[in-house]
Amino acid sequence: MLEPRKIKYRRHHRGHRRGMAKGGDFVAFGSYGLKAVEPGWITARQIESARITIARVVRKTGKMWIRIFPDKPITKKPAETRMGKGKGAPEYWVSNVKPGRILFEVEGISLEQATRAFTNAGHKLPVKTKIVSRREF
Repeated sequence: MLEPRKIKYRRHHRGHRRGMAKGGDFVAFGSYGLKAVEPGWITARQIESARITIARVVRKTGKMWIRIFPDKPITKKPAETRMGKGKGAPEYWVSNVKPGRILFEVEGISLEQATRAFTNAGHKLPVKTKIVSRREF
């Protein structure tokens, strides 16, 4: 699963999820992309699950890019622990996703295959998504 090798601080603030994506909002590498339509946190497990689903369709004929990385630690205190005694230990990692962000990209497969792959991958993710194609400039 994805997780940073080294971080500056072990515990982060939760932050806010408003606004649109500042970067990574267009298909840059492949032909088709899976774009987030609403904000949310996507965990490393969910990214891995979606990756496996897309890889089943892509196989050896195409290529896939993962455009998000879980770099935000989410902490949790143990069950039945009294209040106080500081912030909990990091439990899992998430990627903060805003609307317009491209999550995955594929190349070398047909539109029907890409649609099937991204539809199945979208079911694994906690945010609404849509399939977009590359715009030639």
